[in-house]
Amino acid sequence: MSAFRPGWLPSLLVALLLPGLLWLGFWQLQRGDEKRQLLASFEARRQAEPISLDQLEPLRDPAYRRVQLHGYFDSEHSLLLDNRIRDGHAGVELLQPFYDQPSGLWVLLNRGWLPWPDRRTPPRFASPDGVMQLTAWVYVAPAGGLHLQSGVMDGWPRLITQVEAPDLWQRLGRGGLPFEVRLEPGPASYRVDWPIVSMSPSKHVGYAVQWFALAAALLGLFIYLGIHNAREIRHEPSHRHA
Repeated sequence: MSAFRPGWLPSLLVALLLPGLLWLGFWQLQRGDEKRQLLASFEARRQAEPISLDQLEPLRDPAYRRVQLHGYFDSEHSLLLDNRIRDGHAGVELLQPFYDQPSGLWVLLNRGWLPWPDRRTPPRFASPDGVMQLTAWVYVAPAGGLHLQSGVMDGWPRLITQVEAPDLWQRLGRGGLPFEVRLEPGPASYRVDWPIVSMSPSKHVGYAVQWFALAAALLGLFIYLGIHNAREIRHEPSHRHA
């Protein structure tokens, strides 16, 4: 023990910081693994054949399922989801109610991103007329809930910052699915290249390496300080004697 004397303050700091740094590293690894599983599930479900809303409705885990829709748009109650950035440009996502005739259910269909270069002028978009057959996939928002908020613009189309489909159906007096459905590329879509995850698994691994590197540096500094202090203490009597 005489060869290692780090001191009480460095020991206390290492005891407090080292477990936290290690926890952050392992947490990032866990998040990376969760993202890999999420991407794998998304890819598997995106490769599957689309199902009807009647088949979708009883599923306990509908996220990322492809669905076949046959019906028409409600162009009078459009929502513009604000503050959506693509390639550094500001814009909105256009969401419109869509009535699926075979199931008799409404879905809140996200048709994709539109640029909005001038906030003084509402974004321009067109709503398809007549009956259409479309393919889309289910987007289930993360836990924490999204709430339909009062928009910047009154009336319709309504500018919103967050949306929850059940509130919209309640306000309109309709029966519909409680989540957003995102349109695949086609004649009714705009820009539909949504990222599945906000941070890739490789970035989580990179952050984990950084946390582990900090932990290793802290531990190395602690060991160096302990050995250095012990050597100085051993040499103190000879210095005083001289």
